Amino acid sequence: MTATSGETWPDAAEWTGKIYSGGWRQPEGGTQPVYEPATGARLAEVGVAWPRDVARAGALAARAQRDWAEAAPAERAEVLLRAAQGLRDHSDAIREWIVRESGGVPAKGDYEIAAGLSQLAQAAGMASLPLGEILSPSFPGRASHAWRVPLGVVGVINPWNAPLLFAMRALAPALVLGNAVLLKPDPHTPVSGGVVVAQLFEDAGLPEGLLHVLPGGPGTGEAVVTDPHVAMVSFTGSAQVGRTIARAAGDRLKRVALELGGKNSIVVLDDADVDAAAAAGAMSTFGYQGQACVAAGRHLVHDDLVEPYTEALIGHAAALRVGDPREDGVALGPVISERQAARIERIVEESVSAGARVLVGGHRDGLFYPPTVLDRIERTMPAFTEEIFGPVAPVVAFRTDTEAVEIANDTEYGLTSAVHSRSLPRATALAGQLRTGMVHINDVTAQDAANAPFGGMGASGNGSRVGGTANLEQFTQWRWATMPDGRTPTP
Repeated sequence: MTATSGETWPDAAEWTGKIYSGGWRQPEGGTQPVYEPATGARLAEVGVAWPRDVARAGALAARAQRDWAEAAPAERAEVLLRAAQGLRDHSDAIREWIVRESGGVPAKGDYEIAAGLSQLAQAAGMASLPLGEILSPSFPGRASHAWRVPLGVVGVINPWNAPLLFAMRALAPALVLGNAVLLKPDPHTPVSGGVVVAQLFEDAGLPEGLLHVLPGGPGTGEAVVTDPHVAMVSFTGSAQVGRTIARAAGDRLKRVALELGGKNSIVVLDDADVDAAAAAGAMSTFGYQGQACVAAGRHLVHDDLVEPYTEALIGHAAALRVGDPREDGVALGPVISERQAARIERIVEESVSAGARVLVGGHRDGLFYPPTVLDRIERTMPAFTEEIFGPVAPVVAFRTDTEAVEIANDTEYGLTSAVHSRSLPRATALAGQLRTGMVHINDVTAQDAANAPFGGMGASGNGSRVGGTANLEQFTQWRWATMPDGRTPTP
């Protein structure tokens, strides 16, 4: 890939048609092409890991992890800091890969790079945290203490919508806490979510065998989940696939962290700043074509404000240009695939057939779906019930705060939400009644921070959290030890 700076990185001669497992090597699974959704152009060719490749990687990772767990915490942190420097040095080339593989605009690439840097910095800081505690002994003269130890090998199954960010979110804390990682990037983004990551850590001096990048489809993911060396699986993706992974991991008594979908509501109370709320609503739904688990899938607006809010939202939608994300002035690129475009189209068409109304947008051009606003939404329509994962804003009216809470909670998901009101006490009180793992006042639904416990409730996950000190719970386990002061009495 040639970036706008003229840099070609990483060197395609090193990784084309290969996987990263003890260095770049030919896999047993052959190769797969990588295409640009905006143009259909062929971007690259990556190796495909088959189950035997995964088994080999798991064995190598388990051996390498033992020495890595004994390394000084500062040594592990230093590798992450060098990887962060590499991310800065090659940011132009990495941004280009993100834009072309995922279909996001350059600003989306910049966001992923900045967020990846935050994840690396936050994880590096964890190396200096205390990992244990002194406990009160159960008998006099006995020492008792507990400390956290690595899990061993962590399997990370990565999505396509924020491939660099989600890779760093899991593997940075996993590595700094002494684990090895098997990373399976999504087939749509195996370079920005896999090859780039492998090259950054290789250049940073991560010891061989600790990170394996294994592109492939469902069979590769299943092999990662079931590999006997893998102690934990971190998965980001759909609730349907998450349930399958949870069953497979549960049968093997493995820890599993699931970050799944969402049907997130932005709630606009009758005393809200309409213009500010509509701007936040537009960003929450239309940003990166709505292809985010934290996107707003419902706009719940007080009946007194529906008309001005909807007009403002339509204005935002109409002003957003759709096209090739590398062109100046484009705000929305393509959705990731024909399958996803057809899904968005189906949800909108079925909802319209049931009585919904399209106020703007609503018709796609290939993979390009315009910002769309719907009203006259009923709670039985697909636009209300299903996660759309596209730039579609269903507007639903309510009359009371109690009704707003009831509508927002009418979903199996529980990831994030936002509440808009000029009264912070009122907004906070309503937010406390929403069954979501995250809630934001007078802001967008799509928030993320490396030091915050990110995760959801219900079908949005299994209660796991990543970010900040929550990573200690995810990527380590407790060990308890006692020591008597003198000879232990014989029973």
